[in-house]
Amino acid sequence: MKNIKIQILVLTIAAAALASGCKSKEAEALGKLEKDRFLVKTEKVQVRNLEEYILLTGSVKALDEATLYPRTSGKLLRNLLNEGDPVKKDQPVALVERDEPGVVYEPAPVPSTLAGVIGRIYQDTGANVTPATPIAMVVNQSQVRVAVDVPEKYIGKVFQGQAAAIKVDAFPDRRFNGKVYRVSPVVDARSRNTVVEVLVDNAEGRLKSGMFAEARLIVASRGAALSVPVGAVVSQDDGEFVFVPAQGSLAARLPVKTGIRTSEFTQVSGLKEGSEVITFGLYGLKDGSKIKVQQ
Repeated sequence: MKNIKIQILVLTIAAAALASGCKSKEAEALGKLEKDRFLVKTEKVQVRNLEEYILLTGSVKALDEATLYPRTSGKLLRNLLNEGDPVKKDQPVALVERDEPGVVYEPAPVPSTLAGVIGRIYQDTGANVTPATPIAMVVNQSQVRVAVDVPEKYIGKVFQGQAAAIKVDAFPDRRFNGKVYRVSPVVDARSRNTVVEVLVDNAEGRLKSGMFAEARLIVASRGAALSVPVGAVVSQDDGEFVFVPAQGSLAARLPVKTGIRTSEFTQVSGLKEGSEVITFGLYGLKDGSKIKVQQ
């Protein structure tokens, strides 16, 4: 036991010495810098495909849904279709045996009010039903809608026909493309949100009613856009700038015009592809400051 404790102590001391060594190397690198020289990192200006979007969450719902009810009271004689079966409009999905002493009736059909598939069967054979008892739900999922709540500050960027991308947990590597087809004309006074619905083609039937969905409303997109990391752009009172290495050891401030902004990159003009911009060590940096580029 004593030997084990000694070994643990030795390992702990070694780890501390290694960490101390790493820190001392960083401190040594900083110590070698002149007091007025900045240690910086750079990245190249690159051409990228950029999309600026609003990220929201919502639920998937079939384009058309209908809950079917019997037209008369009685007992459910039998269900004619099962969940997942296709159904045509006006096709019977169940039969109800009317329960009236001394009178014999033909079983009353419960017809479908739309074409689609049986999404759910609510009652079992023999159940007592009335005109208020749900028998089945029919869904048309050839297209689905995704309803999302858009905060008031983004409403000016949302419009009918706007491109959108949908992702669901069931298919994390799949992107379903759609378009905004309905924008509510009112804003909820409590939440300050408005409801927006995205329409998505679902011919393969992968999207199901009730799924949780992530929706990206594409505000702007640019193919082959010259861009830099977001942190490289500095905003000041007289405009937006980037800093670049100049003459090997000085920082030069260059004005740029910005376009699309994503969480990672900003579109810029006024720079050349492949040139270097400073992305780290910008705090306190000025035009003409002495720099050392960290490799």
